[in-house]
Amino acid sequence: MTTAEAAETAIQVNHLSVGYTDHIVQRDLTFTVNKGDIFFIMGGSGCGKSTLLKHMIGLYQPSTGDVEYWGKAFFQATARERLAMRCGWGITYQTGGLFSAMTLAENIAVPLQEYTTLKPTMIRELADYKLSLVGLGGYGDRYPVEISGGQRKRAALARAIALDPPILFFDEPSAGLDPISAKLLDELIVELRHSLNATVVIVSHELASILSIGDHAIYLDADTKTMLDSGDPKTLLAQGHTKVRQFLSRGKATAGEQQ
Repeated sequence: MTTAEAAETAIQVNHLSVGYTDHIVQRDLTFTVNKGDIFFIMGGSGCGKSTLLKHMIGLYQPSTGDVEYWGKAFFQATARERLAMRCGWGITYQTGGLFSAMTLAENIAVPLQEYTTLKPTMIRELADYKLSLVGLGGYGDRYPVEISGGQRKRAALARAIALDPPILFFDEPSAGLDPISAKLLDELIVELRHSLNATVVIVSHELASILSIGDHAIYLDADTKTMLDSGDPKTLLAQGHTKVRQFLSRGKATAGEQQ
């Protein structure tokens, strides 16, 4: 691999096997996330999509394998090196994960207070700015309970981008949203990818999102407990493994020979 090619690889997953205690959920996963991609981890319910994400961000130790960020192996790194890597990530969870007792501005201030030496006035200005980027300008003094579900998703995105991370992880960002709100959130993710020059990894089974904004995707299979296929979602819909085509077409693909 040339230096130029290496610079384009944001995340390299190498022979990763994930699960809990002795239970393996997915085994021997190897794939690359290129810089600037909107990359989807897809598959049916219970296949291990969120489990893979939790291992990728270091919440759990994999059974085997490692994940490289910008060429640096995460699970072989020191605690200090892992912390430095994590500071380059923005993460949102299925429920948004906002602190209910804090205002939106206070929620966004948390990573800025933890990892910068900025003064409180500057932190508040940055929090308001991040809220404006996600369409919530003027909402800084509201509490999560005072806004809609779609707005809470946007506020969670604002917190995820507080430190301008080069890599963003989203776990089912459209879950629970109506189709219009989900489409607006997809558009926002694309805008943030461009404005931050970020790489985006999304766990999702929302076909509209996968096919409209995805650059690359992998499909995790619950039966074989491994990755069945990978590639551009539109190409996978037309030419992918039979089970992947059935998933992306809501079961309309014929169950002919597997690719």
